[in-house]
Amino acid sequence: MTVCASSIPVDVRKLAPHDRYPVASAAFHLLDGGESMELVHGQDLKALKLEFESSLPGKFSWAWLEQGPAVWRASLTRVKSGHGNGGCCGGCGGA
Repeated sequence: MTVCASSIPVDVRKLAPHDRYPVASAAFHLLDGGESMELVHGQDLKALKLEFESSLPGKFSWAWLEQGPAVWRASLTRVKSGHGNGGCCGGCGGA
């Protein structure tokens, strides 16, 4: 999978627990296929990962960047759909 844009940081450390997923989800929905965001939190992101898996199965990939103890970071990439998903004309900025 080719990631074309640099990761967009989404820091949820100062958000109330009930606001974390809606904010992260809204940021994710702004991504185009192949683009990534970096999710940052001061505790384990397992609960947010499970919410993404439940509501958006198969639409993202998740890669741990840092797993505590002080900071937890993960890269979420929106999976490209349909034509161009790593095929003949996928990629960044043309040929």
